[in-house]
Amino acid sequence: MDTHETPASGSAAGFPALDLGPAARRVAKLLDGVDDARLDAPTPCPDYAVRELLGHLLMLTAAFRDAARKDLGPGTASDPGAALPVLDEGWRAALPLRLAEVAAAWRSPGAWAGMTRAGGVELPGEAAGAVALDELVVHGWDLARSTGQPYEAGEAELLACAALLAPDEEDPDRGGIFGPPVPVPDDAPLLDRVIALSGRRPDWRPEG
Repeated sequence: MDTHETPASGSAAGFPALDLGPAARRVAKLLDGVDDARLDAPTPCPDYAVRELLGHLLMLTAAFRDAARKDLGPGTASDPGAALPVLDEGWRAALPLRLAEVAAAWRSPGAWAGMTRAGGVELPGEAAGAVALDELVVHGWDLARSTGQPYEAGEAELLACAALLAPDEEDPDRGGIFGPPVPVPDDAPLLDRVIALSGRRPDWRPEG
């Protein structure tokens, strides 16, 4: 577990209020290993090359930052799947700042309370916080795997992601947001199980 991981104040029904800081810092650290020559490399997200994945991270960190602050505007109303993300030229400076901002915003107990909006969907703050954490953890893995870098995550983060991603009887397709879970052995590492629940192959590599 990341030794910097500390729970935020408060809790949610089924989704504890966790500190997004460790996940955000891991993504920021990965950026140093992203060479411009790899921006067109494939990722575990079939529609995204590395540049689109980075563009998506820029959008989602801004959207979930604003969702935490209850600052509901165009950024929280946009459907992230409506168009391929465009990577701005200043992404190397902008993305670390966005990552720090989204982590800071979700440290406020008020972020986890009441209703908010992200991706054009109205949802409880507790659920939005869980989704924000999952986005950072899973897309952090995507970026690491696409650029040949190691990746680990804290146990508490992974357990929260697994709770979010697990199919249930009432919504086996999980709203159509995630791909079908990929089978993995029962004794697979927790990170592999979370990645498989997100619809990705834990053994994915850029070469296929």
